[in-house]
Amino acid sequence: MKKLALTSLLAVFAVSAANAGVIDGNPLYRPSENHFYSVTDVNSHSESTETWKLAEEFGYGITDYLAVILTTDFSESDWFEPTSWNDFGLELNGRVLDMGGWKADLYGKYEFGTIWGATDGFMNGSFLNEDATEYTWTAGMRGGYVGEGWTVAGHVAYNYRNIESFNWNDKGLHLLAVGVDGQLMLPYDFNLVAGVEYTGALDNHNGTNQGSWTGTFGVNYNIDPTKFVGVYVDGELGHKVADDGDIENGWEVKDGFGFGFKFGIDF
Repeated sequence: MKKLALTSLLAVFAVSAANAGVIDGNPLYRPSENHFYSVTDVNSHSESTETWKLAEEFGYGITDYLAVILTTDFSESDWFEPTSWNDFGLELNGRVLDMGGWKADLYGKYEFGTIWGATDGFMNGSFLNEDATEYTWTAGMRGGYVGEGWTVAGHVAYNYRNIESFNWNDKGLHLLAVGVDGQLMLPYDFNLVAGVEYTGALDNHNGTNQGSWTGTFGVNYNIDPTKFVGVYVDGELGHKVADDGDIENGWEVKDGFGFGFKFGIDF
């Protein structure tokens, strides 16, 4: 009888944990039905430690296969003033493949924010101010395989970016982002995450597409199945910039590296 009660109790805890969702930095994580999640990210750069950003990603699982996600960030830079609330995004994300370890998601996003270097954040300026604001429409897909203690996922996204809001008269910027992310589980609730992404313009600008590669490496620790903390670093490989500011076709590793801290929770 005691064994039956203990087994039943463990089963309840196991089901509760499964329903809550395990959030640990996995690139294919998504919230389960009627669950919220939050990932808070604080980051800076070794070449400009007085520049920092506080970013928030907040999502809700409408069903196990459909989620809505809000993103926003607040930043300060030693290059531009003032400190400002810069961006706001709304994303709809749907799981279209869930066959054993194979997963795939389709997503669409609208993001509105401040042009880097503008004097006012978007909450202080005009929603239609072409000198200070821009918007981006995104359509993308992410998919991969979740194995025993590891995950590999790839993604591809098309972005259309323009100034003001809903400005279709002027030619905007067409961007393509392609990347791969991975996760490796370690003992004692730690895991390693890494990724690389290429982003480039589909239009020809100054004889080059101005593409760049970004690499990220991080270490996460799961406090429990619904909470994790993590630290990460990232670096960029981009086109060379001449003394007069023109972009050249050669490549170079950008000076310094980014670093940050994340806290995630599913509830």
